[in-house]
Amino acid sequence: MRAVIQRVQHSTITINDSCTRSIGKGCLVLLGIEDADNADDARWLAGKIARLRIFADENDKMNQSIIDIEGDIMVVSQFTLHASTKKGNRPSWIKAANPQIAEPIYHDFVKLLETETGKKVITGVFGAYMKIDLLNDGPVTIFIDTKNKE
Repeated sequence: MRAVIQRVQHSTITINDSCTRSIGKGCLVLLGIEDADNADDARWLAGKIARLRIFADENDKMNQSIIDIEGDIMVVSQFTLHASTKKGNRPSWIKAANPQIAEPIYHDFVKLLETETGKKVITGVFGAYMKIDLLNDGPVTIFIDTKNKE
């Protein structure tokens, strides 16, 4: 699994040009799932994101997690995180899991993140066309790949 975590002041997602969901201060998580991913990857990543200390403490040091600040979280499926650009100019997504594999893992990840944080996670709609508007805070953007746990 690959995740891009962006610390945001706010984020809004528009789904299929109509349905809009938004969060305040917190994290926008773009999540890519590949065929090799499983429940252990989802559990590890949810815990890592929940405890990631990327928010300022009273001394303005990044020392607090999303749990500590009681921040909001938005998770959006993003198969393009598994783009391969080795050959030519058109990306290949051969490693990205097909929807039958990826969607259940995506939903499990969201539930695990809710359990870890104790808060409702706002989501996009898996496989839908979405537009995201955000105000990146810092900017702080972190990339995590579960294949690099060690």
